[in-house]
Amino acid sequence: MIKGYYPALSRAVVILLCGFSGIAIADAPRFSGGHAKYQLRSIQLPEQSLIRDFTTNPMFDHNGETRLKFDWQGERVSLQADYQLISLQGDSVSLFNHLPGQVLLPNPQIQDDHRYFNLTHVLSDQDDGVLLHRLDRLSIDFSSDRVVGRVGRQAISWGNGLIYTPMDILNPFDPAAVDKEYKTGDDMAYGQFLLDNGDDLQGVWVARRDLSGSLTHAVTSTAAKYHGFVSEFEYDLLIAEHYDDLILGLGGLLNVGGAIIRGDFTLTETPTQTVPSLVANYSYSWVANGHNVSGILEYFYNGFGQQDGQYTREALAENGDLLKRYARGELFTLGRQYIAASAMVEISPLWLLTPNVFFNISDHSVFVQLVSSYDFKQNWQFLTALGVPVGASGSQFGGIDAGVDGKTLATGPSLFMQLAWYF
Repeated sequence: MIKGYYPALSRAVVILLCGFSGIAIADAPRFSGGHAKYQLRSIQLPEQSLIRDFTTNPMFDHNGETRLKFDWQGERVSLQADYQLISLQGDSVSLFNHLPGQVLLPNPQIQDDHRYFNLTHVLSDQDDGVLLHRLDRLSIDFSSDRVVGRVGRQAISWGNGLIYTPMDILNPFDPAAVDKEYKTGDDMAYGQFLLDNGDDLQGVWVARRDLSGSLTHAVTSTAAKYHGFVSEFEYDLLIAEHYDDLILGLGGLLNVGGAIIRGDFTLTETPTQTVPSLVANYSYSWVANGHNVSGILEYFYNGFGQQDGQYTREALAENGDLLKRYARGELFTLGRQYIAASAMVEISPLWLLTPNVFFNISDHSVFVQLVSSYDFKQNWQFLTALGVPVGASGSQFGGIDAGVDGKTLATGPSLFMQLAWYF
């Protein structure tokens, strides 16, 4: 595995690239920009929450992230490399260290333990803080008039879900995530072939390591997606072998009276069952009181979710397919059916206000979110989000059972603030 000394690694890749492209090594590197972000997050904890026994109330996190982007260009070959320096400090790190066995409490630290290359190196690891640096992108591109090939650490997004994304099986975003600027990269080989009629065929192979660190077929992903057009209708056909599952998918989008209707349907054949999932959304833009508004209404059927809305430790333990996908960061929903609504309102050209609502139909709990994005100065952005979970004890957003008498994993209102500088 590769770890630690990134300049030597980058130089070696540049030399390889330049050998293929025929350009001088001295002309190869180019700094293409980046950003620096500071995040402050606060979460209130209800009285019955087990989390209060392991951290302070409210919880506070102070996180920083710097991304530096480099690229090298040849006639047919190019290289992208994104370097990250990440600092995590606060109660979320401490909580995970004290409750590492809780599958439903995600690790705030990005790790490469199961990726093909280990391009993450921890500089400092303390009980309540982590400082690390890593390469989030490192890929070589080969392109011609009809063919694109890319090998290395990269990210792709597939599917037509705008909030919930059953066809996007590689590092999807949490639907309630506030900063969705970059997906975490995976080590993969990607190819795209363009047809004369405008259709295209994409393929991807993702290599991973199992729990012992070995490269095995059982944890790889191989997928192909065909994107085509029929008059005003666009469609996607997906076939994938993902870990030990076979996935078939059908999706598409259609313009209807100024609105856009999108959707995806997937069938996942696991070793024990065949599971359907569905997402369908309706998006429309209009002007209200002089302000541009873009609205989304989306329905999601999570075939892996708990059908009866029961999230006790015993009930979840019987749904291994759900827990595996939750632990891998592929699913963020425990229930079977959801409705989400979002409306981005342009208060001014520099200020966007977006209310979001995520409703769990199975247990009638809801998460309400208000996101504000303000570009107050050139190259500066202030991003904030207020989140309020509402639901009965034992529901997903009200706080699921913690396995301790009278205790739940509930969290209360949260505040997220991020200051970003782009350069």
